[in-house]
Amino acid sequence: MTEQAKRPSVLAACVAVPQSLDGLIEYAADSIVSKTILDKPVGTITLFAFDAGQRLSEHTAPYDAVVQVIEGRGRLTIGGATVTVEAGQVVIMPGSVPHAVAAEERFKMLLTMIRA
Repeated sequence: MTEQAKRPSVLAACVAVPQSLDGLIEYAADSIVSKTILDKPVGTITLFAFDAGQRLSEHTAPYDAVVQVIEGRGRLTIGGATVTVEAGQVVIMPGSVPHAVAAEERFKMLLTMIRA
């Protein structure tokens, strides 16, 4: 089996081929959908699609994470401070700081976690 055949379909679709991020993931009613694009020892890149009203409860991760909002608007709570984010914006969630994500409306984001 070739190396490309072993890759997840989202990753394979992006290798050396430009893709529109918002088209790589779809919304699901009353759900949060996630698709990993890349998973390496030094970090991950994951797409998320949040239906309106969905949320990830407060949690921590030991690594820094970059959130890039692709579509819509959401709320991030980072270290007790809440910020509203919308399409085209980026924010860093520092490692070991509690954070949560809430969808005021449907929104999509790309999460890049740096493990090194």
